[in-house]
Amino acid sequence: MGARHPPYLMATAERILTDEMVAAIQALLPRYPTRQAVTLPALHIVNNQLRHVPLAAVVEIAELLELAPAQVQDTLSFYGFFKQDAPHGRTRAWICRSLSCALRGSESLIEHAQQKLGIASGETTPDGRVTLEEAECLGGCDFAPCMLAGGQLHKNLDTAQLDRIIDTWE
Repeated sequence: MGARHPPYLMATAERILTDEMVAAIQALLPRYPTRQAVTLPALHIVNNQLRHVPLAAVVEIAELLELAPAQVQDTLSFYGFFKQDAPHGRTRAWICRSLSCALRGSESLIEHAQQKLGIASGETTPDGRVTLEEAECLGGCDFAPCMLAGGQLHKNLDTAQLDRIIDTWE
């Protein structure tokens, strides 16, 4: 049996939120003090499934949480983590460019990654495999330069290590 949807979801022929996403968001409601507090976790649920949060999903999240779409959009646009216009790659690679990492060579790592992947920072490879991004800080200053990719922090990177890591991404 599928999750129960508000009437607006049942009437929408081209829904963005799947039954599973709706159920996961609804399951969060008892854990938070207000529906608005569920906004960020709801965005993560959608982003994890779609690899971006299109405007139509913002509207559906807002209706599900009984909020104005602008409230959801405000949360989404505050965080640089979320993409709205197109899906990010299956692997998101964030190379840190904070002072510690920059002093230890992150700029050359970024340039190397751009050349190896054939894309600029902020872009996704044509096959949808990788999105290369620059991070302001990954909190790994003791291990500079570092990169967060696929949920794993890669520390004390050099170009040879970066090449080996990139070659493992599907």
